[in-house]
Amino acid sequence: MTTVLTEAGEFSVAASDGLWVTAEDAERVSGWVLKSEGMCRDELCVALPPGTRDRDRVDMAAFWQRLGNPVVRDSAGDAWVLGAGADDRNRGLAGSVAPDFVLPDLAGTAHRLGDLRGRKVFVATWASW
Repeated sequence: MTTVLTEAGEFSVAASDGLWVTAEDAERVSGWVLKSEGMCRDELCVALPPGTRDRDRVDMAAFWQRLGNPVVRDSAGDAWVLGAGADDRNRGLAGSVAPDFVLPDLAGTAHRLGDLRGRKVFVATWASW
C-alpha cells in the first residue's frame, strides 16, 4: 500500500508504477472524478495528456502537476504528498492576521508587530536546528 498525504488527510491506496491509482482512489484522495473528458470536479474538467490514463486508472502525480500543484514522494515511492498550489495557499492566507508579538532589532530596541498594522511587513526568521 502507498500513503498519499493531501490537505484533506492521509489515504492508503494501491498504487503502481509511481502513483497510478484507480478512479475510485483518485476521487477519494483528490475529490476529482475520472470521466471520458478527463478529471472533473463539479463543472470543471481538466483534459489528461496522453499516457496519463489507462481505462479506469490515472497517473495522479502527472494530473496533480498538470494542475500546477507540487508533488513530492519519498525515495522508495511508498509515501506521496499532493500539495496545494500557490493560488490555493494565497487564497487561504488572504485576510489572515498575524498574532501581535514584540521582537528586538539588532540594537536591542523592541518593535511590536501591532504598531505596523496596515503596512506590508516582511519578517525573516532563522533557527539553528
